[in-house]
This record gives sequence, structure tokens and C-alpha cells, in this order.
Amino acid sequence: MDDPCPRPERTNILGVGVSAINMQQALDQIACWIERRERTYVVVCPVYTVMMCQEQPALRRIVNRAGMVTPDGMPLVFLSRRLGQPHVGRVYGPDLMLAFSEVAARRGYTSFFYGGAEGVPERLAEVLCARFPGLQVAGTYAPPFRDLTDEEDDAVIEMINAANPDVLWVGLGSPKQDYWMARHRDRLNVPVMIGVGAAFDMHTGRIPQAPRWMQRSGLEWLFRLAAEPGRLWRRYLIYNPLFMLYMALQLTGLRRLPLND
Repeated sequence: MDDPCPRPERTNILGVGVSAINMQQALDQIACWIERRERTYVVVCPVYTVMMCQEQPALRRIVNRAGMVTPDGMPLVFLSRRLGQPHVGRVYGPDLMLAFSEVAARRGYTSFFYGGAEGVPERLAEVLCARFPGLQVAGTYAPPFRDLTDEEDDAVIEMINAANPDVLWVGLGSPKQDYWMARHRDRLNVPVMIGVGAAFDMHTGRIPQAPRWMQRSGLEWLFRLAAEPGRLWRRYLIYNPLFMLYMALQLTGLRRLPLND
């Protein structure tokens, strides 16, 4: 029997299977999982995550086991097209949150917001409910900035399961959110978890978003580096050049990594 929600085809980018999708395909896929009550997670994947996967084999396995790995950065979009997927479009975490919130409001799907600093998930829920009337929020929670004890973690699982959301938005930053989703997938009765990183802070105005022209041209990294140089310099000034080097080696056949789980 055919799978009604087949996993999207993937492009091998340095051993990371990036889903060959655009925004509409991502929305349709998530809605299908919700309707089927399947349990999976979505990794929103920028260049940084691909590079972290080079250093952390466990993370690469987690990403490759995700139901969907969205091309969050324009370099991944350009490369996917170069590698034979011309329909691929950027599926950027903050935009995915807005686009699916519109779908959720229309179809009655419920959302839970997990992550961010104290008060941020509550503010995020307010912002999205104001923008998308009818959006149903099942719950919010801002975990402390430390590892939870086993008892605290059990309480979080119980709280989320009691809320029974259709989609769980996880804003812990990458790769922490990816490890968290993989570790909790089998304990949470949530069809879809989506790790969206800085979307919580962007939509609540805590950090700025790059102008659309910079996003479309692949220059968003420059805007974010200027906004947060102390936190992001290593990500953009070291990992971006390394990514270009590694991809040049892959495209010339000198570096090959299989899509192993």
C-alpha cells in the first residue's frame, strides 16, 4: 500500500539529506502528517546545521531521520537546484511558522509553543493569534536555560501530552532543538514537532529580521552577523567559507558522504 504521506525526496548536501521542497509542499506535508496522526519532527536546516553535522555524527543521524529537512538558507536552495531539483524554494523557519499558522487557523489545528526566554512563548502566541484570527493555542512553556532534571522533563512531557496539540513549535536554537525533538519523539503524542530556532525571538521583536532582498539574495548572514557579531561571528566567518570549500569538493567528486542514518 502506498504511503499517503511519503517522505519528500532529498538532496545529498555533505551527507545531509535536505528535502527537495518548496513552501507549499512543506505545508501540505505537515498537514498530511497531522491528519494521519503520524509522529515525526521537522528540522529547519541552514548551512550552520549542515556544518554541525560534519562535526557531530549523532546530529547527522538525527537530521537524516527527520520526517522533513527544510532548505532554510539560500545556499541550500541554490545547491539543490544545481543538483537537479529546480523546483526547490526556501523554507525559512520564521516564514514556515507564519505560513502554517495561517493553515492551522483555517483548519482548526492546535499549536503549542515550547522555547524562548521567560514570557516569549506567551508573547509569540499573542502575536500569532492577532495576526491569524481563529488560531488555537494549546499551550506555551519557556524552559529554564539549563538541562532539565528527569522529574522536570517528565512533567514537561505530561504537560504537552495533556494539551494534545497538533503541532509543537520548538524554539531552543540549533542543534539543541534537534536533539530535543529526536529524544522526545516517542514520548510525545504530537503528530509534528518543528524546530524553528530564532523564529520565537524574531516574531516577538527581540531580534530583527533581514530585509527581504537580502534574504532572497543569500545575504541574510551578513545582516545577522552585523546584528549579533559576538554570538554569530564563528557561525558565519568560519563555517560559511568551510561550507563552500566542502561543497566544491563534493561537486568535483573529491568528497563524498552517503546519506547514512
